[in-house]
Amino acid sequence: MELSEEELRMLEQMERALVEEDPKLASTLRGTSFQRAARRRMILGGAILLVGIGLLVVAVLLDLSAVLQTITGVLGFVVMLAGAILALTSARSPGRAKPKVRASGRTGFGVVDGGRQHRPGRQRSGSPFMERMEERWRRRRERGL
Repeated sequence: MELSEEELRMLEQMERALVEEDPKLASTLRGTSFQRAARRRMILGGAILLVGIGLLVVAVLLDLSAVLQTITGVLGFVVMLAGAILALTSARSPGRAKPKVRASGRTGFGVVDGGRQHRPGRQRSGSPFMERMEERWRRRRERGL
């Protein structure tokens, strides 16, 4: 179901009012601060990964005792693994989605496709989530009795 022109206009007015009243909240809702944080985590993860690789190389190249070499190698592997996990999980975070750019060139919250559903294959009943869940529960109970 699409939003009418009146509803779209009202939504944009509310959006502008929010940006004027609380720009930090508006930025958070747009996702720009989340994107920056995810990018920083990814860079930090890459740096930690390089430190872990460096520890592994040090463990192999230096003439250390077997115990110290093993400890340095295991520590390097753990640090490298932690860096890789940090970098990869921040790359997959939902905050990486780019903000919608409007015809006016401004980025903002925006209404997805003018209010249309963004998953065309999925049919929604139009009723709120809890009503749908209650209906499912009623059907299950009726089948069980």
